[in-house]
Amino acid sequence: MASTGWQHPYVNVFKHVRVEDWKRSAKEGDVTTYTDKTLKCSVFRIRGPVPANSYILVPKNTNQSLGLVGRYFYLLFRPIPGKYFVVHLDVAAEEGQVVRITFSNMFKEFKATATWLQFPFLCGAEKDSVYESTSKSARPGIVGPAPNSVRWTCLMLDLQHTLSVYVNRCYRHVKSIKLCANLAVKNMFTSDLLLDPGVSFSEAKLMGLASSLGTGPMPRDMSFPVPKGSSWHDLYDHIKFPSEGTELPLDSIQKGNPGGEVSRCVTLSKPVQDRVSLVQQITTPKSLLRDRTPVVTDISELGEPSSHPKDDWLCHNDNQQQQQSACFSPHQLRSRSPCDTDDSEVHVFAHPEDAFSKYGEESEEEFVCSSPPHPLHLSSAKETKQQKLLPDPILNLNRIIGFGGGTFKNALWTKSGDAVVYPCHAIIVSMKISSNQQRFFIGHTDKVSALAFNANATLLASAQTGNHSVVRVWNYHKGNCLAMFRIHAHSLSSLSFSHSGSVLCGVGKDSHTKTMVVVWNTQNITKGGEVTILAKAHTDVDINTMKIAFFDDTRLVSCGRDNIRLWRVRNGTLRSCPVNLGDYHSMDFTDVAFEEGNASSQHPDDQTLFASSRSGHIFEVDYSRVVIRNVRRLLPAPQQHAGRREKLTFNTGPGIAINSISVCSSFCATGSEDGFLRLWPLDFSAVFLEAEHEGPVSLVSVSSDSLQVLAATSTGILGFLDVSSRGYNTLMRSHTDTVLGFSVDGVRRHLTTASSDGTVRIWNMDSLQQLYDFVSEDSPCSVAFHPSEQVFSCGSNSGVIRVFDISSAKLLAEHKHHIGEVVGLAFSPDGEYMYSADSQGSLALYNSSEEDHNVIRVVCNVVARGTERAPDALTVRSDSRCLAFVGPSEYIVTIADARSLDELLHVDVSILDVESPRLDSALKVCFSLASTEHLLVATSANKILWVSTKTGRLLREMSKVHKHQISSLAVSEDSRFLLTAGHNAVKVWDYNMQLDVNSQLFIGHSQPICQVSFTPDQMGVVSVGDAIFLWDFLAHSSYSLTEKSLPLRVNHPSAPRSDVAVSEVQLANGMPRQKAPLPSSPPPHLEISTTYQADRDDTPTIITSPGPPSGSGPSSGPRSAASFLKVTEMVKTPSLNSFHNDTIQSKGKKPIRPDCYRHFIPRFKPSTIDQAAVAPQPGEEGIKLKAVIGYNGNGRGNMVWSPDQGLFAYSCGCVVVVEHLHTGCQRHLQGHSEEISCLAISNDAQKMASAAGGSNGSRSLVCIWDVQNGTCHKSISFHRGAVQSLCFSRDDRFFLSVGDFSEPELALWSTKTFQLLSSVSMSGPIHDAAFSRSAAGQLACVGSQGIYFCLLHTHDLDVDLQVQRVKAPAAVGDVELTALCYHTDSFLFTATNRGHVCVWDVNTQDCFMTWEADKGEIGVLLCRGNRLLTGSNTRWFRLWEVEAIQSLEPQEQVCHVEDRWTTVVLEKEIMLDGTVVSAAFDNTIDMGIVGTTAGTLWYINWSDNSSIRLVSGHKTKVNDVVFSPDENHFATCSEDGSVRVWSVPSNELVVQFQVLNQACCCVCWSPSPSENSACVAAGYSDGTLRIFRLASSEMEMKLHPHQVAVTAIQYSASGHVILSGGKNGLVAVSSPVNGATIQIIRDHKGAQINTIQCVTEECKNFALEEKEMWLTASADRRVSVWAADWLKDKCDLLDWLTFPAPAYLEDDSPPPSLAAFCPTDPDLVVYTGYGVEKELSFYSLTKKQIIKKIALPHWATCFGLSSKSQLVAVGSKERVLKLIKSSSGRFQDFLQHSDSLQTCHFSPTGTLFFTVAYNEILLWEVQGL
Repeated sequence: MASTGWQHPYVNVFKHVRVEDWKRSAKEGDVTTYTDKTLKCSVFRIRGPVPANSYILVPKNTNQSLGLVGRYFYLLFRPIPGKYFVVHLDVAAEEGQVVRITFSNMFKEFKATATWLQFPFLCGAEKDSVYESTSKSARPGIVGPAPNSVRWTCLMLDLQHTLSVYVNRCYRHVKSIKLCANLAVKNMFTSDLLLDPGVSFSEAKLMGLASSLGTGPMPRDMSFPVPKGSSWHDLYDHIKFPSEGTELPLDSIQKGNPGGEVSRCVTLSKPVQDRVSLVQQITTPKSLLRDRTPVVTDISELGEPSSHPKDDWLCHNDNQQQQQSACFSPHQLRSRSPCDTDDSEVHVFAHPEDAFSKYGEESEEEFVCSSPPHPLHLSSAKETKQQKLLPDPILNLNRIIGFGGGTFKNALWTKSGDAVVYPCHAIIVSMKISSNQQRFFIGHTDKVSALAFNANATLLASAQTGNHSVVRVWNYHKGNCLAMFRIHAHSLSSLSFSHSGSVLCGVGKDSHTKTMVVVWNTQNITKGGEVTILAKAHTDVDINTMKIAFFDDTRLVSCGRDNIRLWRVRNGTLRSCPVNLGDYHSMDFTDVAFEEGNASSQHPDDQTLFASSRSGHIFEVDYSRVVIRNVRRLLPAPQQHAGRREKLTFNTGPGIAINSISVCSSFCATGSEDGFLRLWPLDFSAVFLEAEHEGPVSLVSVSSDSLQVLAATSTGILGFLDVSSRGYNTLMRSHTDTVLGFSVDGVRRHLTTASSDGTVRIWNMDSLQQLYDFVSEDSPCSVAFHPSEQVFSCGSNSGVIRVFDISSAKLLAEHKHHIGEVVGLAFSPDGEYMYSADSQGSLALYNSSEEDHNVIRVVCNVVARGTERAPDALTVRSDSRCLAFVGPSEYIVTIADARSLDELLHVDVSILDVESPRLDSALKVCFSLASTEHLLVATSANKILWVSTKTGRLLREMSKVHKHQISSLAVSEDSRFLLTAGHNAVKVWDYNMQLDVNSQLFIGHSQPICQVSFTPDQMGVVSVGDAIFLWDFLAHSSYSLTEKSLPLRVNHPSAPRSDVAVSEVQLANGMPRQKAPLPSSPPPHLEISTTYQADRDDTPTIITSPGPPSGSGPSSGPRSAASFLKVTEMVKTPSLNSFHNDTIQSKGKKPIRPDCYRHFIPRFKPSTIDQAAVAPQPGEEGIKLKAVIGYNGNGRGNMVWSPDQGLFAYSCGCVVVVEHLHTGCQRHLQGHSEEISCLAISNDAQKMASAAGGSNGSRSLVCIWDVQNGTCHKSISFHRGAVQSLCFSRDDRFFLSVGDFSEPELALWSTKTFQLLSSVSMSGPIHDAAFSRSAAGQLACVGSQGIYFCLLHTHDLDVDLQVQRVKAPAAVGDVELTALCYHTDSFLFTATNRGHVCVWDVNTQDCFMTWEADKGEIGVLLCRGNRLLTGSNTRWFRLWEVEAIQSLEPQEQVCHVEDRWTTVVLEKEIMLDGTVVSAAFDNTIDMGIVGTTAGTLWYINWSDNSSIRLVSGHKTKVNDVVFSPDENHFATCSEDGSVRVWSVPSNELVVQFQVLNQACCCVCWSPSPSENSACVAAGYSDGTLRIFRLASSEMEMKLHPHQVAVTAIQYSASGHVILSGGKNGLVAVSSPVNGATIQIIRDHKGAQINTIQCVTEECKNFALEEKEMWLTASADRRVSVWAADWLKDKCDLLDWLTFPAPAYLEDDSPPPSLAAFCPTDPDLVVYTGYGVEKELSFYSLTKKQIIKKIALPHWATCFGLSSKSQLVAVGSKERVLKLIKSSSGRFQDFLQHSDSLQTCHFSPTGTLFFTVAYNEILLWEVQGL
């Protein structure tokens, strides 16, 4: 940014713009000059009957800016007596917002909006006059024309303070000033000094006033003359705003107390007065000294909040007050060196080689901690050694309770049979069966879906599901990852190792969702060799299980639906043959197994293969003959006789599904759907041993010694059967859904948990055994243990509170006074009271000293509504005297008396940060245990506030605690440590925040954490979410782990994003089960050993603490752990330190994204393109692309303009748009399937190049287009990653493409043949490249490691590319060079990510000058002649004059612009609406086009200082697009909260309605007949509806009928009501006239409303009088059709449709349920959604049946119906738009989008058609099929 030093000490505005010339200023109306007798100088007089018609405007062009940064604005003027005047100031804020400040004596009252402040001005009068005494009263109504005795006035406005208080913005500069009639003006100026006009220079010296102190006398040319012996204040008025020492009843500008004292009070209206007074009571401004070294305010000593004098909290030094800025910018904070060192120490401990790690997607930022007073300059980080939180690490993961998550079909025995290996979500656990000691294998980023051991269990292979199907191979004993590779696109479901471990096979899906089998060579993996692919095959057959034969590494077997196949690898190919199944060809086979006896004694052809099926059959297959040898079937149990069940046999009849089979030399084990593990002899004569489980048995596995059989169930139970003793042992059990909350009994070390699976379970924390579970119909939400007794309470989502006595298994109390979900439950520390709160705002107090827990008091509407604060919405102070909670609103924290619930204190957290652009709400509250005066509050802005429980004063705040919102908060008993949870991460903090590094962060949970807390003994930490994590807290323990056993922790967090979603499952009668099923043979006691082992091979071991043995046998009390099994959804964690060596070795292998916006990163798209789709032949298309709405602001350099040839092109999605600037007509170049990253045009404008990523992981595609005819001349693929930059040489002979950071490589091509001439791999990421415009063979590129000077050497047909790298000059620091452009043959410019521009001598390759051109990163440089353009991420676009650079001689040292700042001159600048990503200008740089990340293309003309939006689009996801009834307009709405209305056919933006901090989810048009009455209604994420009128371009009404996001909206056909649907399934009927909610329809409650549609249709066919019909479809596949007459308040249900569907098992959300009336026949309802088949269904309302179905290849994500030609358009996640003729079924596919389609709509007449994918809006012209 340009220097502002010239503006000090003040700027004379009239002199600055040379106002008398009227070139840079403008006058209108009666503007004259005259000599004023009082001032004895010439002044301007502005007169006119209408103030707006006579004025002086500075500057003349409204697109220019004065850029005056002075804090104070001074105006020297005199209102004309008896007249009105108006003054407008346009002030720019830091956020880019322009706020108009207007003051006038015609305003009666203060008014404020987000962009306009209107202040009444009360004119002063002569001393002792009648008017003077009248004006002092300042009552409303006396503001009016200036009195006859009005005097010359010096008005001072504190612009910084005004913006901060009234609009919560940070002041940047004055943009323009407009002085309107009627007034006389001498001059105006800006300054950072607080000047006193009543003090002369001599008086100022005597008083010690100096500019260094921020004050002084008025400059001589601005002063008013004062005759000798007179007083300045007797002759003139001095008005300061904000004024001082007055309490006015309204916001106004008027004369205050004379004397020139520093102003500290603001005159405010009552609402603003209340807000500011509360701010002053609780906190003081966080400020920084302007233009000085940034400082961080010191942290007050919180232990003694009352010891500070009151003045320390409320007062600043006067001089500081004048100099300090009211804006506390995080950007300023980051520039301080000590805090930067904090960030430099933060690291993520994870596998760098894991290219698919979710933890690398985003990282958390370090916090900023501040407190009100005491500024403190921090010393340099080099002077002192950093202090950090110790011990490091402070947490150690000890145990995880959980099994499964991704699969329940994988668990393995080790070779010795002493341990079991099983998956738990993203973590692999190895557990010793004798001691339950756990060891973890960590590295997967998604749920583990398959496991496999080699024969001696030394190699372990694992695979993960999801879209990153990575395979890892581990050294089992050492625990380190030997290799990681990926070949399958997703759904990798089966792995098998060969007997020797040299071959591994895997089964998954390819990118076309086709089954793919891959066989890898792993022979050299233990020696550090690579894993290679032996063979792979794509197949249409279904494969459930695949195994490699133990006797031959090249032979494999598989089974699936309708097939058993034998496979063989030979000569690099994988071939298979099916087993002849005969009459059994329609079986669903589940598992295969060989009889693994003596492998050496049997010939491969003599082997027997066993296969199981869901029909209960077991097949014996002759391996050599490939035929079935024997078939047997498992039957249900016959009738029981004499109280005993007969053993099963294989006969005919209905069978029991067998899920798993395992065969050893002596018997066969089967696991079946009826919950039994059965052991059979090999002749299958009868069962000789069985064990019954709760839930289907999903896995059986016989150990290598045949003495034990492992079993797992789909309900999450893992255990094993000891064959010799006939005893069953449970290894692991868990909840089967999210764990919502927990509580710890510190006396007995019991842990109780509540889960969405509907159970409350109690665990022994030492043995991990489940002691009891309590099950009921409604779902538990929160639990709490009594502090001393064996009693706990449970709250459910139905509002019922139950209290249980564990020892007697007795229900002590049941209370039903809550009507909403219980969000908080707590006992007082002394055990006397219990408290509960619900989601509807009520709070209850109970007497827990009595057994029945009587209710003492219930208070309504005191707790904030909603469930987001569950399960720990209440906190009780350690002395049992105070209770705290969030309420009655989300912005208020209430502290109440714990014995009576009487409110003691309210703290409004929303006003604690005046500078925040949004209101902050409270999420969690927690008392400090050691200090009863501290209450900690976690807020929605990711802050923690320390609040005094006595005064409500803010003691301290800490910001940026987590990347995501804080979900839980806890303080250690000694108040030394603070524990927070955010998303998937746990952080431990130093409570006093006095260290350099105050926190440690630990990741491991794969889903959001619901609650975290210290154990009562302070020796551990418990965190729950997807599973139960038990951590050792090492700060209080007597031991700490060595550096070699670091747990899964990171200092600088990096956690995957996902929203916290707590399912609302329900809990009813919660009594414990009295009896549970047992195995047929009773299990023995399970003894837990308590040894501590320290492995020496860098493998951390987990200690099993001493604990009582688990119970065994049946019990009459709650369910015992010995007979029942459990599933806990487990957590994924980053790498353990046992993999540290691998991490270091592979650190350089993983590409790291550069820290600059200039580098292109494609937007993440979960969709994949359908390769089978075929576009129609040219000329036969049923729809033709007419227009593309928008520009892709995510691209880089993706706009080109050739002014000479008139070519203008840009990209949107995967389409290149060529537009005629005068007519707006478009041509579309279509050849890409992915997002286009950049464009380039040849110098003759005959060829254009575009680059985009390849589909399905292939190489990027560069298309060369013939501009004249719009055809693709050539397609080339070279770069594996994205293409970062493209450019043509000056003679168009060569073409250069640059790869992105994943493979930074330069590729040089011939433009004649487009053959690759040369390629060079660079040492680091490259951001930009350019050919010299004058010197042949010269080019340069810039990147992370400096600048690269390149020379082309041509030898006949060969071209060599010589590259010389030069580092960035040391003067600019450690920076990334982000952009470059050539100036002349000798010079070129480069830009940095810190705002510098460097000038280089091309011949010497030296940098000889730099200057700071911006405060942020410069990503665009453009030079023509002696003019340079810079564009940055601060949104500034600047024009520089650089002519003087040519006269400079290169220096030995780099010259800074401060030394020779006259060499570059900032000519002009403009702030745009986003970061600058592309620019193209003419040769004189007078006019050009600029693209921004906001999706806007601007036309800029520097000569007349104008800017015009050429192309405008949405930056974020577009949620809806609809035509107006007359098709003259269409409306769009987006996640950014904007509703935009566009005109047709110009497709230009007409008006935009913006709502901050909300997403606009849906939009609709009113059925108004006239354009003047046309309205647009929109639904928002906060549950509100807003109605906008187009004629006035204003919001007409705001409604709030929903408490959740509005997902569908529609006017009724007559327009009398608005129907809106919410995310919770409620449909609201609202009046657009008065905004009242007329009716709430609850029939779809619980499922999101996807569609609402209204039509005009007589309902006589249904024997009803109504004349309208409407329908709604919800996410649970239900459609309701209604008949309505809204004027008569009639609304009757016509039909209710429910469409069946199987369980949805995919990772993502199911396809939406969509319905619509057929436009040509409203009797037909068209439906599509998730179901048995992919199809469109046509349902007749009169016939009550489906009359037609149209099969679809993909699930529909949107569809539209045309009113003509019987056309149906269907969009899908596979990016295909399918146009279907519903009568014939004929269709065409269109692939013009780069992401899944989310919206498609026909116009009312059916001639036009819209499709939307993310923010790509395409308008089509309908031709017809």
